[in-house]
Amino acid sequence: MGMALNLARRSLGSVWPNPAVGCVLVKDRHVVGRGWTAKGGRPHAETLAIEAAGTSAEGATAYVSLEPCDHHGETPPCSEALIEAGIARAVVALEDPDERVSGKGNQRLRDAGIEVEVGLRADEAADLNAGFLMRVTAGRPTFTLKLATTLDGQIATGKGESRWITGPQARGIGHLLRAEHDAILVGSQTAVADDPELTCRLPGMMERSPVRIVLDGGLRLPLDSKLVSSAKQTPLWIVTVPGHRDDRIAQFTDAGAEVIVAPTVAGERADLIWLGRHFAERGLTRVLIEGGGTVSALFMERDLVDSLVWFRAPRILGGDGLAAVASLNITDLASSPLFAIVDSRQVGDDRVETYRRVR
Repeated sequence: MGMALNLARRSLGSVWPNPAVGCVLVKDRHVVGRGWTAKGGRPHAETLAIEAAGTSAEGATAYVSLEPCDHHGETPPCSEALIEAGIARAVVALEDPDERVSGKGNQRLRDAGIEVEVGLRADEAADLNAGFLMRVTAGRPTFTLKLATTLDGQIATGKGESRWITGPQARGIGHLLRAEHDAILVGSQTAVADDPELTCRLPGMMERSPVRIVLDGGLRLPLDSKLVSSAKQTPLWIVTVPGHRDDRIAQFTDAGAEVIVAPTVAGERADLIWLGRHFAERGLTRVLIEGGGTVSALFMERDLVDSLVWFRAPRILGGDGLAAVASLNITDLASSPLFAIVDSRQVGDDRVETYRRVR
């Protein structure tokens, strides 16, 4: 199952709206086939593992990180494929909450005389596919806030200088995070000030760049920015609010960007709850927020930050720097967002910590 989970992790960021699944077929204590969800969500992991195993799949045990699907879509159900392959046993980490599956896949296997065990390493499987599960059960993707700060929580000097707070190893992990997410989101202030590309620039992984999303209520993103200039190569969604002229919106759409006009909260900022639902309807399961401080605070205020990945550089900037999270108007500790640390490691001179929201 550990191998199946590792295989599934390879698919993160490239299979939405589908889950990232891994499957390993074992016979006579030997791995005879393995597969993971292909880019775009097809073929499924089980299908690829069966193809790799060939006739050796008969009598094998299938280790699957998520319940095999049991509905007809672009391809036949994976439950049927496993039955036809002649497997003798299935070990499934986690039941799929999608109402089209939700126990039906496991039951179909049992009805065919296949022994089914459910729950092995379920917590790990749920963590890996947290975005897919959130989209199915809550109607929004998961949001991960990535912060790269000094030890005292600053993201830039008072003059806005931020390149580079962290070292090259930490930045490499940051690009891997981009590859593992369906979309990356920043505010217009960051987009205008830094003129970023927001792509994955790891060697051999350039094609894994996510959808780029900019919150730009004023539509002030320059048309000659790197983001707009590359919109026909890498998807760019610009989220704005009502009130802009059609010809201004057309300038962005003609450049290849998609402009999403979101309803507002208090007649001013885009409604992030609506936006989360919209992202889910579009198929997004995992969104990486890369700032800046105002955007980080907005998502914190709406209780939409599910996890933090915090890169800490061994520097101090003091009170003159720019805070990673802008004011939250918190007056007592009890109302502050609480996170639990789940991982901490040294990367070069920097520290990388991962936290999960405690609710």
